[in-house]
Amino acid sequence: MRTKIFNIFSLILLSATGIILIALQVKPYGWLVYGAGLLSLVFAERQFAKHLLLVYVAIALLGITAITTDISYRHMFEMGLALVLVLIIPLTIARKFYKDKALIPYTFHHGRRWFRSEILYIVITAILSYFLLPFYLLNTGAYLNWNVEPGLSNIIRLFIGTNALGIWDELFFVNTVLGILIRHIKFGWANLIQSVLFTSFLYELGFTGWGFILIFIFALTQGYIFMKTKSLLYIITIHLTLDLILFLALIEAHHPEWLSIFIT
Repeated sequence: MRTKIFNIFSLILLSATGIILIALQVKPYGWLVYGAGLLSLVFAERQFAKHLLLVYVAIALLGITAITTDISYRHMFEMGLALVLVLIIPLTIARKFYKDKALIPYTFHHGRRWFRSEILYIVITAILSYFLLPFYLLNTGAYLNWNVEPGLSNIIRLFIGTNALGIWDELFFVNTVLGILIRHIKFGWANLIQSVLFTSFLYELGFTGWGFILIFIFALTQGYIFMKTKSLLYIITIHLTLDLILFLALIEAHHPEWLSIFIT
């Protein structure tokens, strides 16, 4: 019974770390909460502690990484390397040391064609994104968190950056974090925690203001869809559909005259 209490305590502190350390960037208190969560794993159930340690290690890497929308070559390389390590380290430990390939499965396709309802959902995502994202970016001024400069190189890097992060979000938060958590707790709670971490990361990235509400709902939905479809390809497609609208909305917000060339 005592170990189960520490299991719950570890999960609460993990979520709090995401909010305080990652989203709000209150580093001293964030690291204190992180340390308390890490310590609680010592008293938690052994298998639970082994698995959750992988998430804690990944969160520590995010905590020391400058998570910004800077698309300079140097920052894209440094942040990209850190995010790749966040994926690789838990996967390597799970497969090489824990000998558990099913813990982080990376199931890209469910072995069937997409249903019409699934294709329709992608279309609905595009329509909702078209109306919500531009309004959100302009209403909150969050578009200023992205620097959209003229030049083909800058536009290409912005496109690559937004899409690469979209893919990474699904590989880490939905596939890795949710995959680990559902081994030990009910899906609803696991999805809630991954959504908190998902939202914390994107809030630090630049989705400030009331954008966290949209992101949290989106993260919950993505987790649910993945549970139903078991297809990373499908949820990544959904995310990239949204990211395409985001890319165009950022250009429109910074340089509306660019898109007007194609409209007039």
